[in-house]
Amino acid sequence: MLILNPDAFFLLFKAHVIIFMRSIMKVENIDVTSSINNIRNLLKKDKTVSPAIVASIELLITVVTILLNQKNLNSRNSSKPPSQDPNRLRKTRKDKGQKRGKKKPGGQKGHPGANLKPVEIPDEIEEILIDRRTLPSGEYTQIGFEKRQVFDIKVSMKVTEHQGELLEDQNGNQWIANFPEGINNPTQYGNEVKSQSVYMSQFQLVPQLRVTDYFNDQLGLPISKASIQNFNQEAYKRLEDFEAWAKRMLLNSPLNNADETGVNVNGNRFWFHLLSNTQIALYQVDEKRGAEAMDRMGILPRYKGILCHDHWKPYYRYNCIHCLCNAHHLRELERAWEQDGQKWAKKMKALLEEINEKVKKTKTGKLSKKKIRYYQKRYRMILSKGEKECPLVTPNGKRGRTKQSKSRNLLDRLKDFEDDTLRFMKETLVPFTNNRAENDLRMTKVQQKISGCFRSLGGAKVFCRIRSYLVTCRKNGVSPTDALRLLFEGKLPNFVT
Repeated sequence: MLILNPDAFFLLFKAHVIIFMRSIMKVENIDVTSSINNIRNLLKKDKTVSPAIVASIELLITVVTILLNQKNLNSRNSSKPPSQDPNRLRKTRKDKGQKRGKKKPGGQKGHPGANLKPVEIPDEIEEILIDRRTLPSGEYTQIGFEKRQVFDIKVSMKVTEHQGELLEDQNGNQWIANFPEGINNPTQYGNEVKSQSVYMSQFQLVPQLRVTDYFNDQLGLPISKASIQNFNQEAYKRLEDFEAWAKRMLLNSPLNNADETGVNVNGNRFWFHLLSNTQIALYQVDEKRGAEAMDRMGILPRYKGILCHDHWKPYYRYNCIHCLCNAHHLRELERAWEQDGQKWAKKMKALLEEINEKVKKTKTGKLSKKKIRYYQKRYRMILSKGEKECPLVTPNGKRGRTKQSKSRNLLDRLKDFEDDTLRFMKETLVPFTNNRAENDLRMTKVQQKISGCFRSLGGAKVFCRIRSYLVTCRKNGVSPTDALRLLFEGKLPNFVT
């Protein structure tokens, strides 16, 4: 048991109070870093303080620093979504530095309208005759009608009965006509029911119980959760050839975007892995997050094109050309400036944004060699100044690698991976961010918010394959409804074949 003398106890208590007060003042945008450094310097100079007390105070400082860092993280300086920003306010034009235009709200002159166009042959015609008793006396001749069309929908159930002819010869032998393919039972659900069910559950992410409610309430069609699961399973099996095709196309694509996100499968942590480009999206669920799962996906180990990602280390195991997501860099640079006061980070953020704007204005999507050399020089100068502003932490004599600050780690990454960071200004195909992959993954997070989890690994696999198909179809101009209708007819869209 550790017994503290009165002086040591007072020193420990005073340290608690100082750190607590400074942490509160941090909320009011007052820097606490210098105060913590002062405390550490005092502890080093005061040789009367026991090692146990020094360790306790260091632990408290670490806890306070972690809490403060978490408190001040938001969507601008971390990967947190905007919905988690405290007291989030929608920015006005004034906040964004924009001036209100002179144009009135709404469509401008010359803007093509989106009004309904009359059809030549309506489904139903209702003639409205004039009550002649309401007209002044005289003779009238009908010269035609003024037409006004109302577009509406009718949600109803349609039952088609197929009657197969029966023939019997003089010996009592019977023959029956061949029914259309897939019609095997006295009563069964049609392809339209299957496609609508899969569309609602797998694309619109409607829970299965609510899908059954829709069919029962709106159509008077009794359908169970088991039937919905069977429809999903049938779609999954029919898409085996599509998945093989998607893998071949991604393997030969000059540029792919990669990302991953965690999902809950029956209370266990699993991962969705995504590879996508402008035309294809392929999802896979796996219990692993790293290279082992990516190897099972079967694309990256043989891929030789350009891979855009967020600098997660396992991606660098693959022998392809890498480019990094600068949206992540901008957020980390914002954090380094706001929380650590790193001036170099503020300059680097401005530089990356400037280069991006220059690239956008070019016709080729890349800068000239002269401009590239100019921006590389500025890039390296900022990092050179950053090394002085944010020096390496000297080894403390302990085993293993000395832990560096987040700002220093970011600086080293930007220095070591300069080519991958700036590749967007050198090659036309390379984007500034990895937003394409993040956008393709976003709806999987929505699914988790709606349903909470997947009940089984099999259900997650079904979701991944069907979602891959529907997102890919949408990227190629085929609506999800049409895509599923084709699928249950035994076909795939033309862009696949």
